[in-house]
Amino acid sequence: MIRSIDDPYSKNGGIAVLKGNLAPDGCVVKRSAVGENMMKHKGSAKVFDNEETALKAIYGNEIQPGDIVVIRYEGPKGGPGMREMLNPTSAIMGSGLGDSVALITDGRFSGATRGAAIGHVSPEAAVGGNIALVQNGDPIEINIPEKTISLLISEQEMEQRRSMLKPFESTVKKGYLSRYFSFNLLRECYYSQPILITKRYSI
Repeated sequence: MIRSIDDPYSKNGGIAVLKGNLAPDGCVVKRSAVGENMMKHKGSAKVFDNEETALKAIYGNEIQPGDIVVIRYEGPKGGPGMREMLNPTSAIMGSGLGDSVALITDGRFSGATRGAAIGHVSPEAAVGGNIALVQNGDPIEINIPEKTISLLISEQEMEQRRSMLKPFESTVKKGYLSRYFSFNLLRECYYSQPILITKRYSI
């Protein structure tokens, strides 16, 4: 059924791009799949450096209502390849936390994702994005109507953490993903499509 322009299903589009100090270059949420009570959310960060440890924590009942799950180093360079984060969002929904827990990641989502799932955080953690500076317990504020996402710590604290941040080193050392990782991806624009290779590499 297609509604008329005078009687739309929603006054807003299905996708929203949020910006703030946690995602200076933006991040994406499927706002049409977010419950009204989660359009504005403030909570404490629970930080994980990969999808597997996040899933273990969710299934182990370590995530509480009000928390914000942060999964990083899953972006184009960090994954490498920008893995889909559908499993953690499904686990949150299946645990009955979909109306009280948000998820933020530099990974990506598919069209099946429900809830306050915010992905494509840019710059990603692997290139030193601010998502790499988040620590457990940090307050984060999400405001989808205002299209903002904020890590509520001082600029001084952020710079202090940045000075101690170690360069990311991929665990993938060979194969096509290692070749993919070796490319210097643009800070402002990420692509998960195959990259044209004009130089020979040994695998």
